[in-house]
Amino acid sequence: MDLDELFAKTPESPLTLLCRQDLDPLSVEELELRIAALEGEIARTRARIESSTSHRAIADALFKR
Repeated sequence: MDLDELFAKTPESPLTLLCRQDLDPLSVEELELRIAALEGEIARTRARIESSTSHRAIADALFKR
C-alpha cells in the first residue's frame, strides 16, 4: 500500500502525524531516541501479530478435530 494512500484515509491518526513530523529541528540524540522508541513499537507490534497468529492456529487445530 502506498503511504500517501494510507495518509489520505486517516489524516489525523497518530501514525500519519508521526510519519509527517518534520525531523529537521531534532538533534541527533532526539533522533536516536525516536529510533529506539519506534524499534520498541515494532517489536511490540510483531509480538502481537505472533500472538494473534498463534491463537488462530490453536483455534483452527481445535475445530478441525
